Amino acid sequence: MKPLKPLFIVVSILLALTFVLPSLLVLPSAKEKDGPHLSELKQESKKVVDSSKTEVAVFRNATETIETLPLEEYVVGVVASEMPAEFEIEALKAQALAARTYITNYLLNSSEDKSLPDGANITDTVNHQVFKNKEELKKQWGKDFEKKYKKITEAVQATEGEILTYQDKPITASFFSTGNGFTENSEEYWENKIPYLKSVESPWDTQAPEFESKKTLSVAEFEEKLGVKISDSKDIGTITGRTTGNKVAAVKINDKTFTGREIREKLDLRSTHFTWQRNGNSVIITTKGYGHGVGMSQYGANGMAKEGKNYRDIVEHYYKDVSITKANDFMDKKYVSK
Repeated sequence: MKPLKPLFIVVSILLALTFVLPSLLVLPSAKEKDGPHLSELKQESKKVVDSSKTEVAVFRNATETIETLPLEEYVVGVVASEMPAEFEIEALKAQALAARTYITNYLLNSSEDKSLPDGANITDTVNHQVFKNKEELKKQWGKDFEKKYKKITEAVQATEGEILTYQDKPITASFFSTGNGFTENSEEYWENKIPYLKSVESPWDTQAPEFESKKTLSVAEFEEKLGVKISDSKDIGTITGRTTGNKVAAVKINDKTFTGREIREKLDLRSTHFTWQRNGNSVIITTKGYGHGVGMSQYGANGMAKEGKNYRDIVEHYYKDVSITKANDFMDKKYVSK
């Protein structure tokens, strides 16, 4: 009976292996399927992206290509394109804050904009923000490039990472060239009422070059663009309503009523503050200001800066009840690993 003992041991080992081997084979694949251990997940959840390293993908309209660059460099290109470099440094800082807020909003919500080409965050046109890169600015400014680019870069760096918020959310930091002495309530030009985009006084606008401008259209062109007939009458139409900012809210021509914005867009006027008169076969239209009038007036910002106001004073005047916050607070939330 003794010779049977080794055989018993071998059988016992084989039986044990039939239970252990499947477990050894399953464990690696289970780990791969279930992902990292809990300790690794906790470490991963703390990882954030520094917004100073955030990049912006800009669709270049002229070349139909996408140019990707750091966020702060993008802001320099916007400020250089949207505001004269000759403006006061505090006005340039205010513009940098508006531009950075604008792009932060787009980066946070770009997936909702179906008009953008794949891979792009924003365009380089007035549909979003005008942007020019270094090479384009060199061609534009020529021998003044170094001086102007340095000044704008300093303004952007002085506000690095700062954005405007209202109730802990980035605002729609709209801006325009020149007001008529006031800005507009958002709902009196656009459809939505936005609490921080309220009409405020902007007396500095009257000092802007071409604050008042004239445009002449033939009667035939005027009639065609508006789809009206004014016959031989000198009485072209009647303004039936004005906005809080003293611009044209509504005008009636014969039996047809237009909003001020409709008139501006159909006749390609500089603003919705307009008057007109007939002179023979022509209509002479006089406008005051330039732009939609909602948000920050750029010439108003420059006027405030000339009076010694800083960029915080400027943005708090044109955007009501806003706070200056760090973009990191929002970019980290978007890019944090979950």
